[in-house]
Amino acid sequence: MKNFLANLSDNERFTGWIFILPALIGTLIFIVIPVICSFGLSFAKWDLLNPIQFAGLNNYKEILSDALFYKILWNTVVFALSTSVFGVIIPLILACILNSKIRGAEFYKTAYFLPFITPMIVIGVVWEWIFDPNIGFLNHILHVHINWLYDTHYAMTALITVSVWKLIGYNMLIFLTGLSGISQSLYEAAKIDGANHFQTFKNVTVPMLSPTIFFVVIITAISSFQVFDLIYLMTQGGPFDSTNVLVYAIYKNAFEYFNAGKASAIAYVLFMIILVLTLIQWNFRKKLVYNED
Repeated sequence: MKNFLANLSDNERFTGWIFILPALIGTLIFIVIPVICSFGLSFAKWDLLNPIQFAGLNNYKEILSDALFYKILWNTVVFALSTSVFGVIIPLILACILNSKIRGAEFYKTAYFLPFITPMIVIGVVWEWIFDPNIGFLNHILHVHINWLYDTHYAMTALITVSVWKLIGYNMLIFLTGLSGISQSLYEAAKIDGANHFQTFKNVTVPMLSPTIFFVVIITAISSFQVFDLIYLMTQGGPFDSTNVLVYAIYKNAFEYFNAGKASAIAYVLFMIILVLTLIQWNFRKKLVYNED
């Protein structure tokens, strides 16, 4: 790579910079500068109208001493953990089934992937009807009367269900891509050795697919911690903050309570949580990923 760059002429280098300049400018304006400004705001008090006032660590002290913050944090962890578990296991099972060349596999791939590309506003409207306590499809087929989105015992479960349902198709296609790279000779050897389907899955599929599984777990966990649109559309954090999560709390503090400093502080607490969890997962990759050097 160094030799390649050294052999480039000045005109070729200038042309290269011209091509990447829009991406660099976009990254600077929409990512780097907002990150720096929001970090500064986390140490300030600002209501979006009056001048910014330096507040030191008061914003962090306020949120860390607030019982509601820990409830919101717990909700976020429950949502992210549940979505990560079911959003990985179910697509993995479906991918293994579809990879066995069943009839209509292409149709099922398309059907499972459609929810992922469907706009969240459409998904929110449809699932609100499904969960409706009076005319909802779910209560009708179960012959029950449950206020799914208005009961503190069921609201989070309903949101997790919708989130997993939307993720299934995307994660399933990633697993199918990983499965296509596994040599069929390994399955033939397992069959010759007398391994059943479960033993083949455990001793061949999972180890060879472990890099893909590791990747899917990380991206699913990160996206689950950052959930906002689903909460905003279906429950607005209710009832009684039982479905309130960190990103929705950032939104409410910034644009409803006009407390930009506290919102920025919550954002960086969330950033640290995601960073720590990702680093922990990355440090365990040698134990989790087969043949990882």
